[in-house]
Amino acid sequence: MHVELISPAQTQAPASEPLRAKDIAAALRVDVSTVYAEIKAGRLPSYRVGSGRGTIRVSRAAFTQYLTERGIPTSELAVAL
Repeated sequence: MHVELISPAQTQAPASEPLRAKDIAAALRVDVSTVYAEIKAGRLPSYRVGSGRGTIRVSRAAFTQYLTERGIPTSELAVAL
């Protein structure tokens, strides 16, 4: 039986897609509540998609800027962006 393992980087959204809070949490190795706290504090720009409460998305550019401002190298992320 042949089983091929898929790395986490291959299961991420395409490079043009915005990131979900859980994608960012996985990349930073933190709980998703930490990501929501950063968004609520205004340190991580985001927007809502959909009606009602919708879902929160973060542009890849905003996340890259967030990492740069905090001195977090992209090589330290748990997943590829």
